[in-house]
Amino acid sequence: MPDLLDRFVYRAATGARFSWYLGQKLLAERLVKPTHTPPELKARLPSGGALMADLRSVLAEDLAHIEAGDYAPPADLAPHPVAALRRAGAFFRDLGRVDARRHAERHQEVAEVLPEGRYPRYYLQNFHYQTDGWLSRRSAEIYDHQVEVLFMGSADAMRRQALLPIAAALAPIGQRRARLIDIACGTGRFLREVKNNWPRLAVTALDLSPFYLDAARAALAGWSGTSFIEAAAEAVPEPDGSFDIATAIFLFHELPPKARRQVAAELARLIRPGGICVLVDSLQTGDRPEYDGLLDLFPAKFHEPYYAGYLREDLAALFGAVGFETIDTRVAFLSKTVSFRRLPS
Repeated sequence: MPDLLDRFVYRAATGARFSWYLGQKLLAERLVKPTHTPPELKARLPSGGALMADLRSVLAEDLAHIEAGDYAPPADLAPHPVAALRRAGAFFRDLGRVDARRHAERHQEVAEVLPEGRYPRYYLQNFHYQTDGWLSRRSAEIYDHQVEVLFMGSADAMRRQALLPIAAALAPIGQRRARLIDIACGTGRFLREVKNNWPRLAVTALDLSPFYLDAARAALAGWSGTSFIEAAAEAVPEPDGSFDIATAIFLFHELPPKARRQVAAELARLIRPGGICVLVDSLQTGDRPEYDGLLDLFPAKFHEPYYAGYLREDLAALFGAVGFETIDTRVAFLSKTVSFRRLPS
């Protein structure tokens, strides 16, 4: 493990990170109107102690992988204080609008102001009741902060589990000869981890939101070998077999069933035989039965219209139907990483 990020520094930084985001989560819960939790769900929720223990476990696993050299230490484990305060301020300034939208059950505002045709109808929603949905610079600026508050500072550690199957796939071919595409790349946060580990790997960032794609360009500005595509995941303007690796981070739970199948088929088209696809997404029902109540509660607290269907989706069957075999599944806190290999046609 590099001297600049020894075990003490990692634990101190992640401890501070946890406290920072947990404090905001608790404060946000006090500032918003309470939502009703059905008694049958409340009885099935994990305890706070169990959640904290599992969060510590995923951070300990993250540290173990860094120490083992499985992947590099993150470059921004402790964000700059000024930037952190600015993002927190933007998050809290937007919180009232999000809460008002939640209680009014307003989640079609984007569709009401944009003409149909450029974006799929399902995309024109205020997912998580967030202001402007995916389609504004303001949304792109606070999205990562919202996610870290939700996961109490563990979102990056969960995403980093996708680096393990990528490392295995690159070992026999080398980073210089491979191409990777990140589908629905968002602000480019995960691709920054990829380039931090494999700077000579050619990566393509694809997203349908021009605002999030601009954020990804800024995040990857210091790296060469990057390209950017503004397009839907269902129709990627790249030739068949163009990529050795494809990733999709927290995408599939936000797709309706038909789109899930279209995206899986498009991934099969894009990845060469023998290449891999890596998903990071929410746990599903039964992955950790003690969390099933929390998973059922999530779409009731946030606007996640396709989440309940995702919880029951058989990912192995979904990807198997378009020519993949499942390689591995890893559970990390509230997420899981699933990797698939593209079979010969």
